[in-house]
Amino acid sequence: MRAMILAAGRGNRMRPLTDRVPKPLLPVGGKPLIQYHIERLAAAGVRDLVINHAHLGEQLEAALGDGAQLGVTLRYSPEGEGRALETGGGIFKALPLLGPGPFLVVNADIWTDCPFADLDLPDGDLAHLVLVANPPQHTAGDFALDGDRVRRDGEPRYTFSGIGLYRPELFAGCAPGAFPLAPLLRRAMDQGQAGGRLYRGDWFDIGTPQRLDELNRRLTGGLPLPVTLL
Repeated sequence: MRAMILAAGRGNRMRPLTDRVPKPLLPVGGKPLIQYHIERLAAAGVRDLVINHAHLGEQLEAALGDGAQLGVTLRYSPEGEGRALETGGGIFKALPLLGPGPFLVVNADIWTDCPFADLDLPDGDLAHLVLVANPPQHTAGDFALDGDRVRRDGEPRYTFSGIGLYRPELFAGCAPGAFPLAPLLRRAMDQGQAGGRLYRGDWFDIGTPQRLDELNRRLTGGLPLPVTLL
């Protein structure tokens, strides 16, 4: 399986840290945030990776190179400075690099110990989403989980973790350009082709300098990350 790390966001809420450094390269626990994903993907046996970028993307390529030093093969899908294509458009542009089979997508701006090797996309499904309990900054959640089916409506609601397995067919009918992923996921839900699971382990949304600092202190201070409890 191939994987894509979404790294094209501007990171406005992280300013001024992201004025000169792309958010995925911000250091936490002694290494760039994106390196944790690369290492965990490699440990799961996923070593053919695609990274999209827009803001300061040349720094990502210079820092990570071809991935050999991390035991993976990295390819890049540049979108152009100031021309990020949103999540859906970014994945769609990278489809030729991801191949004809299912692929894993991970947001660069999270920290998690989710076991990527355990994820699976059953036949007939277009998407498999990893959901987590709602963090304080997103108490309304995104989707409901009915057994192993993800629904747009229902209770309780959970937050989409930014980790998902997709088939290229999810993007059927799309055209090049910027567009969000959520409408495609809702269409798959309505068609009964979106599954998922609730992950109760460690998951951290790095959306602000304060959250980055909190994670850094936990990693460097020897404190465990908080386990998400329901």
